[in-house]
Amino acid sequence: MLPLKRAVLSWILAVNCFMLLSLGDSTRVAQEEVDIMEQIATTMGATHWKFNGELCQIEAVRVTTDLPSWFETDVVCNCSIGNDTACHIVAITLKGINLPGILPPELVKLPYIQKVDFAYNYLSGSIPTEWASTQLNSISVLVNRLSGEIPKELGNITSLTYINLEGNRFSGIIPDELGKLINLKALILSSNQLEGELPVSLSGLVNLADFRISDNNLSGPIPDFIEKWKQLTKLELHATGLEGPIPLSISLLNMLTDLRISDIKGPMHEFPLLINMTDLERLVLRNCNLSGVLPGYIWKLKTIQTLDVSFNKLIGTIPDDISARSMLKFVFLSGNMLSGDIPASILKNGINVDLSYNNFTWQGPQQPACRQNTNYYINLYRSSAVAGTLKNVLPCTEDLTCPRYGCSLHVNCGGNDVAITENNRHIDFDGDAHVEGGSARNFRSDKYWGFSSTGDFMDDDNDQNTRFIETIPSTDLSELYSRARVSPLSLTYFHYCLENGSYNVSLHFAEIIFKNDSTYNSLGRRIFDIYIQEKLVWKDFNIEEEALGVLRPVIRYFNATVTDSVLEIRFYWAGKGTARIPLRGHYGSLISAISVDSTFKFCSNKDRKTTIIYVIVGVLATCITFFVLSILWWKGCLCRKSKRRALNGVELQMVCFTLKQIKTATKNFDASNKIGEGGFGPVYKGQLLDGTLVAVKQLSSQSKQGNREFLNEISTISCLQHPNLVKLHGCCIEADQLLLVYEYLDNNSL
Repeated sequence: MLPLKRAVLSWILAVNCFMLLSLGDSTRVAQEEVDIMEQIATTMGATHWKFNGELCQIEAVRVTTDLPSWFETDVVCNCSIGNDTACHIVAITLKGINLPGILPPELVKLPYIQKVDFAYNYLSGSIPTEWASTQLNSISVLVNRLSGEIPKELGNITSLTYINLEGNRFSGIIPDELGKLINLKALILSSNQLEGELPVSLSGLVNLADFRISDNNLSGPIPDFIEKWKQLTKLELHATGLEGPIPLSISLLNMLTDLRISDIKGPMHEFPLLINMTDLERLVLRNCNLSGVLPGYIWKLKTIQTLDVSFNKLIGTIPDDISARSMLKFVFLSGNMLSGDIPASILKNGINVDLSYNNFTWQGPQQPACRQNTNYYINLYRSSAVAGTLKNVLPCTEDLTCPRYGCSLHVNCGGNDVAITENNRHIDFDGDAHVEGGSARNFRSDKYWGFSSTGDFMDDDNDQNTRFIETIPSTDLSELYSRARVSPLSLTYFHYCLENGSYNVSLHFAEIIFKNDSTYNSLGRRIFDIYIQEKLVWKDFNIEEEALGVLRPVIRYFNATVTDSVLEIRFYWAGKGTARIPLRGHYGSLISAISVDSTFKFCSNKDRKTTIIYVIVGVLATCITFFVLSILWWKGCLCRKSKRRALNGVELQMVCFTLKQIKTATKNFDASNKIGEGGFGPVYKGQLLDGTLVAVKQLSSQSKQGNREFLNEISTISCLQHPNLVKLHGCCIEADQLLLVYEYLDNNSL
């Protein structure tokens, strides 16, 4: 065995030595191409450039010192092409190094160049028309500052199989000439400012396997000619500007593994026929105006991992026979009209399920969907249609009532509990940093608020679905803005047991993901919609634009009306904005803090438990003091003249009337003013000198039972205030008369 290993090692060494000798003798990169590479580096803004022509290797290039771990600088040479003995450059990769220059026209001087990857830089300008005379087969300028129209001359590079222009500022229409690229397999134009309709000439791209055009300003319908792209495996149309309906011809694209269409306008239409897409792994048909029944075959697709049909008008049920072998990891059905029970078969290990805003059967605490400490995530917020009850808002809870009603809300979204002073006002913000998010419904039963989160940051290679809190480690921002909650789809903060009325809503934002420098990290665009009480109050909100920069706090103010004791504030990602800056899967809404205050009363922000204790102690002290004085009077320990003096000495929110005032008001207890007879005396209607109508209850001073009733009523009612209790204006203790003066109600009713 040992001699064999030695023989193999000797052979490897011999081969390596031969290759090194050969390289030194005849495989040096042509000197003119070495010089051209230096010109290219200069045009693109590279510094400290050093290229080794003998090894076909970049030995030094630097623009900034803060480079991502995945940056790549590489040159590939081919020594077997051409009519000479030199090696020739066929591919250049300068990726993630923040080059600040422009795309090099000098590229045309490399006669054998086939591939360029200049992604994640800070390049400006446009694509040089000179490139049209090259034999390039791959162009990637993903995430730069390139602008202007896409050159129609690209259509002359018929050798192209891959074009990626995503994350730039290209505008204008998509040139018809791109339809001549019959060898093209990938056309990626997402996150630009393109307009117009998709040109019919694109129907000739019969070899197309990957087409992405999300986040643009296109118009017209989704074209039927996509049926000709029979080789298509990935189709991504998020917020393109195109209109529905989804063409029926999409059913012919049987090789699709990744189908994503969202946020399209147009008429309502039924779910497209996808039964033959047996290799489908990711299906997103979100906010597409879909109606009708969610097809049962969707649940039986063997390879499907992500199913997102949220915010449509779909009906139907979830089947109870979902296979245990199902590969589903993410199921988002929010915002439909689905009904029936929630089967245990969907609650598999590691799955994320969002059933919020539907008509499912209400789930009690003992049902599988409500179990705690499970290894699956399920969101049931407003998942059932239990009208007029908090059970609709918060399933999995029994006998949920409101022992008291609040009038304010202050949340440090994604952060910890923190005390803030604003305008000489001390405010305690509740934190929710302990909840990472995902398909989650979290609420604080002691504070009557919570949040509902849904979505997956797609393409981030993270199936754990935990990246829902963003933190900036070192900044001058206050603690309220240094952490934030982010959401890839929909995030709702809610407050229940809230007093009905009008409220001021303050939403706090600060963009803490993008940077304010001359790097690709500054090129991100975060765009989302804001809803309050399910009303769209801001379309295409952009934190950086509103704050005039990143790492700058900005507050936006809104009004809200609460009519059913529940306030909802929802943030929704409608497919717009970049999705690959600083890395893939970075998009969606971001919120730093929320403040809600009533406009109709002052609501203390102190700890509610402390406030309640102070109120209880104060009320009890007042009631006990008055009760003791009343007992002393009843037992004759205080003379009758002192009765009124003692009564006036007690801090009561009522008036002590004289007997003369009462007689004048009731016309000396005239029988015509008598409106009722109670167990302890008659009740008379009266009118005070200021015109106020009152009801006077006359008790007998000779009856101990009557005296006791009188004392109980005064000591109890004077301590209570509630809109449903008749207001007690005051009393009279004089000349053996015990009189209570109430607010007068119509219909002779007390």
